[in-house]
Amino acid sequence: MLEFLPKEVREGLEAARKKDLKKKSRLRIRVNEEVFPVLKFWETGFALDAERAPHLRGLVDLYDGSRHLYQCLIIASEEEEGQMKYEFKRKAEAHDAVPRDYAREDNAPVALIEGQ
Repeated sequence: MLEFLPKEVREGLEAARKKDLKKKSRLRIRVNEEVFPVLKFWETGFALDAERAPHLRGLVDLYDGSRHLYQCLIIASEEEEGQMKYEFKRKAEAHDAVPRDYAREDNAPVALIEGQ
């Protein structure tokens, strides 16, 4: 249906659609010091704006606002409708604390307070 519209109108509609997707999504990909807004996200990958995003490959961090969600190993898969799609090779949840390698007892003391 859009093919019957003039080229300028189609480009304007596409630009408005991309702008709307960027506003709705809080998700961001961080590569080194560069940050790219995520347009779409699904279980096995995500999509970025093809005009702005390079062909990324390797380790990236995925954020929801300022909260670190995942550390991902990615590969660029395909470009479709102005979006560059990336697939996860590995996606690991980011944690605030280092995981313990032992089971903690329920009654174990947290700290020792000495008398004065």
